[in-house]
Amino acid sequence: MRTKVLILLGVLIGLFMAALDQTIVSTALPRVVADLGGFDRFAWVFTAYMLASTTLIPIMGKVSDLFGRKWVIVGGMAIFMLGSALSGAAQTMDQLIIFRALQGVGAAVLMSNAFTVLADLFAPAERGKWQGVFGAVFGVASIAGPLAGGYITDNLTWRWIFYINIPIGAVAIALVAAWMPWARYAGLKRSIDYLGAALLIGAVAPLLLALTWAGDLYAWGSPQIVGMLIWSALALSAFVWWERRAEEPLMPTWLFRNNVYTVSIVTIFLTGVGMFGAIVFIPLFVQGVIGSSATNSGAVLMPMSLSIVASSSVTGQLISRTGRYRIYGTVGLAVMGAGLFLLSRMSVETSNLETVRNMVIIGLGLGMTFPVYVIAVQNAFEQRVIGVVTATTQFFRQIGATSGIAILGSIVALGVQRAVRDGASSVLPAPVRESLEDPQLLIDAGGRARIEESLSGTAGGVDAFREGVELLRISLADAITDVFVVSLGFIIVAFAVSWLLREIPLRAIGFGGGAKAAKAVEEEAAG
Repeated sequence: MRTKVLILLGVLIGLFMAALDQTIVSTALPRVVADLGGFDRFAWVFTAYMLASTTLIPIMGKVSDLFGRKWVIVGGMAIFMLGSALSGAAQTMDQLIIFRALQGVGAAVLMSNAFTVLADLFAPAERGKWQGVFGAVFGVASIAGPLAGGYITDNLTWRWIFYINIPIGAVAIALVAAWMPWARYAGLKRSIDYLGAALLIGAVAPLLLALTWAGDLYAWGSPQIVGMLIWSALALSAFVWWERRAEEPLMPTWLFRNNVYTVSIVTIFLTGVGMFGAIVFIPLFVQGVIGSSATNSGAVLMPMSLSIVASSSVTGQLISRTGRYRIYGTVGLAVMGAGLFLLSRMSVETSNLETVRNMVIIGLGLGMTFPVYVIAVQNAFEQRVIGVVTATTQFFRQIGATSGIAILGSIVALGVQRAVRDGASSVLPAPVRESLEDPQLLIDAGGRARIEESLSGTAGGVDAFREGVELLRISLADAITDVFVVSLGFIIVAFAVSWLLREIPLRAIGFGGGAKAAKAVEEEAAG
């Protein structure tokens, strides 16, 4: 057992780094731009990582099924560390973007295989308690990234956001390389579906770019966004056509004939849209509507992180002890729905304490769902495809979250713009009225002061601007609560779908490669 714990610790560290780096750069980007320039490309620092880490997840899951988990994971960690070292040393924005993409390649390996390792080492009936821990770490890392990025940037330098991964990653590599056995599964042809991989990348990359840029760089109906969405749909159709004919398909289409797999994937996707999309706007509500500092807005997220850890861990233990899993996913979605309902009732009068209460409720529900669907999917298939089925659960969670952020972000932007354009005083110059359409103005006290100073010679200008700022605050509150209503709709649908999940009794023993890998661990420990 000690050997298994050391293996899991190494993999867990790798997962934490990969999940954390999805969001850790967000708070450091102003400093990065100040040092490197290239403001017109700063969004690519996030986008390059997200594209690589999300698009390659199913591919890396399949690769580990074909060639064994151990050296694929070690290679992924090494690539991630190399990308981190180069990102920290970047001298131009273009270099940083390229090195972040390299980081994303390593992250795809880690995020696709971390949960799969549990299936190699433990029988389904034993996985719950560990799955809960992994789910909690993934959830907390995704939320804690901006906090960690801000702290490191303020107290060290933005380059240490990347350098810190090197010693931590070295520990993870040492643990995995020393203790994890190398097991490959019989009956699989060792060939990679290169055409399938190319078609999948061709479908996912433009989809993610369209969702990321829509409503920001380009309008939803612009030729750029529509063109990328059409390209994505055509590539996806070609991918499905090819996968039905490929000798060793990257993502076998017969997986979707399995009730457990299909229901789990749909539920995970809807949860990603509804939850992660909504969570993004909590700090903006706390800072822009309630008027708290950035530090306090981060503090609002911490209780939710703790509730995710507690809920996910306890749920995992309960699954292992009872052998049941469907009820926990359904109850978790119901609790999340209750939290979103409370969020949708918030207004400019809402206090920090009420916000924290609502976020804790959401965290409890979200934490309950983390272990459920991965365990369900792994329990429904043979070991030879565990890598790809586990990886695709993470893939669809990422796609859902990206879709949610794009859709819900557009709702916020359009709601604020419409309210301000209809209500802002005509006394204000056009550039000032346009500035009132940006919610960031509520957070930028220095920017508001400069605008007031520029209006000091205009009759009634300062008063009209302050009224406009208050209008912006109210419209932002209304728009974000509208987002929570939409998010609640997605969670209600996920709740309904979760009832369709067919519950298969958890096996008390693993089969195939899982049993062999676990036995190999015990033999190495004894030897």
